[in-house]
Amino acid sequence: MRSLFLAALLTISSLSASAAQPLYLDESQPDDVRIEDALSRMTLNEKIALVHAQSKFSTPGCPRLGIPELWMSDGPHGVRMEFAWDDWQHAGWSNDSCTALPALTCLAASFNPDLAADYGMTVGQEARFRKKDVMLGPGVNIYRTPLSGRNFEYMGEDPYLASAMVAPYIKSLQSNGVAACLKHYALNNQEHDRDNINVDVDERALNEIYLPAFKAGVDAGVWAVMGSYNKYRGTHCTHNDTLVNKILKGYWGFDGVMITDWGSAHDTDEAARNGLDLEMGSWTNGLTEGRALAYDSYFMAEPLKKKIKDGEIPESLLDEKVRRVLRLNLRTNMNRNRPFGTMHTPEHLATALQVAQEGIVLLKNKKNFLPLEPGKCSVAVIGENAVKKLSIGGGSSELKPRVEISPLDGIRSIYGDDVEFSLGYASGEPNYSFELPSPYDADSLFNAAVELARRSDAVFFVGGLNKNFTQDCEGDDRRYFNLPFGQDALIEAIVAANPNVAVIITSGNGVEMPWLNKVPAVVQSWYLGSMGGQALAQVLSGDVCPSGKLPFSICTSLEDYPAHQGGARTYPGENGTVHYDEGIFVGYRWHDTKRKPALFAFGHGLSYTDFKYGKLQSDRKKYAPGDTISLSIEVANTGICDGAETVQFYVGQEHPALPRPVKELKGFCKKKVTKGDKAVFTAEIPVASLAYFDPEIMDWRLDNDIFTISAASASDDVRSQIKINVQQPLITSK
Repeated sequence: MRSLFLAALLTISSLSASAAQPLYLDESQPDDVRIEDALSRMTLNEKIALVHAQSKFSTPGCPRLGIPELWMSDGPHGVRMEFAWDDWQHAGWSNDSCTALPALTCLAASFNPDLAADYGMTVGQEARFRKKDVMLGPGVNIYRTPLSGRNFEYMGEDPYLASAMVAPYIKSLQSNGVAACLKHYALNNQEHDRDNINVDVDERALNEIYLPAFKAGVDAGVWAVMGSYNKYRGTHCTHNDTLVNKILKGYWGFDGVMITDWGSAHDTDEAARNGLDLEMGSWTNGLTEGRALAYDSYFMAEPLKKKIKDGEIPESLLDEKVRRVLRLNLRTNMNRNRPFGTMHTPEHLATALQVAQEGIVLLKNKKNFLPLEPGKCSVAVIGENAVKKLSIGGGSSELKPRVEISPLDGIRSIYGDDVEFSLGYASGEPNYSFELPSPYDADSLFNAAVELARRSDAVFFVGGLNKNFTQDCEGDDRRYFNLPFGQDALIEAIVAANPNVAVIITSGNGVEMPWLNKVPAVVQSWYLGSMGGQALAQVLSGDVCPSGKLPFSICTSLEDYPAHQGGARTYPGENGTVHYDEGIFVGYRWHDTKRKPALFAFGHGLSYTDFKYGKLQSDRKKYAPGDTISLSIEVANTGICDGAETVQFYVGQEHPALPRPVKELKGFCKKKVTKGDKAVFTAEIPVASLAYFDPEIMDWRLDNDIFTISAASASDDVRSQIKINVQQPLITSK
């Protein structure tokens, strides 16, 4: 009896030990073993709970098994303020501020992947400190039309540039044990009618223009991807078999979680079968029905459970989704080795400052009007964006920065407190569904600004767009290409009163500039975040030599953009479909090939110093498909100050079997060069990257041909060229 009793005790003890330390909690076990163990212990109800939201920004986890909730936050420019559990009201916390980083258009304009890594690290550290598991960003949708309300959250018109910048961002962010959520997959190139619009795009454009940056994010190991609201081939992208099952999870091998945008799921069967893993949202079914605490009514909640119980959907499809969510848990909130994060550090502010400094683009500088040396003349600042808080608004990317230096404060810190300011024009307060009117009298503001300009020696006009609805804001697009709130007429009047005007455009989009020939200087300043005013003032004064390059082309008129060549058919769409008739010829690809130059070309950006390019060199002249082309070019700083230059390497094919652009960006290199010194700029271009997508074989094709490689300061400013020969290796029989 005693031995039986001891045996029973040992059995109970063994079971208790097993229960206390199941395999899914054993960090020495491989992730796949831990995932299968946890999955085997879960009930159907617990599995269903794991694949849909419990609040606006969280999922419930599995409390019985000790699997934590997943908490998410909007990005991509910083950690958004906290919200109420079940509505879009700010929670009103006092400790949910962040470091506001410049918008991703500014980061892209820096052409600095190392800086992208610092950017991602800052966001990741602050997200971790705020106990977030998933950051909803970065965004890599391609700039197709300047009217798109969300362009400021993306990285421009070129897929190579977006790919090169997004990979280090993701890797750095996720090193903090916080998942990046790459968005919006895919073809979210307009906000107008985003919930319903169907995108008609050919296979070449899809694969060569609109998907590469997403693939670069997957190759960088991104842990989550967010679906877009729009449709592709008549099916919503969030649960689109071609995009999710075949491409994302199939060809690319993505092993993370496919997440809805908030309310972008539309059908239980499609969600279950077409690769959606986690449903987040706003209302019962995302778009058409609203009631409080509707989470159990989501498509992947009770409706999915019922279909599984009724045998309409196999439980194995749910199990695969749960596996992916569990893998996300293991990578984030079940990873006990992840760092604790930091907040509001000097390093974070330094990164915000450097991104702003390197991203600001000097578009025009006639007779070296800029830099304007402090103390030499009286300076006036005119324009609402000199004082408007531009980290708030814009939709889900809004931020609550602990510090936000305005352009006026930055300018006064360098030029003195006696700098006079006039509002000039005014918009209403930020709103996400309609435009609020300004409370001020427009004529009085206009007249006061012109009078200030008349009595000043020089004027900094700080205008552009803002993050109000139908400006740079999600939910809809801009209605016009010109500057809003009467700014064009105001600039004309200011210049008539005083020709010494530098126009600073704050925006994430190109704008019409009918006054361009009348002003000596134009600066593209973006939404610059916490340290933006300081960075802008440093560039205007010459403390910082501008080095930003445009990540998209700016045209004279809206009709000059390829997306606007076909009327409503090509934008914003007809009968529920928008047709990408321009195909692969987006941005500079269009302007080069059609010989219709942009007003300011992709890659354009002036400096306060001068750079003289030497001769482009390659390591050899003949290459096989598996080779890498090593390029180098010497660049001398022959100007008056230290400065940074970005050499852009473009490649064009002489005799392609299918039409190709004159040239395409395949590499770039940014370096700072001391005045009077020189530096060697290099690039490594895989020959395989010279291929194009052939829809007949549904694969990439590399021709035996002659290719021209250009070293350029902008897409329209080629400084040196060479030709190389690509040949398939000969196969000889023995």
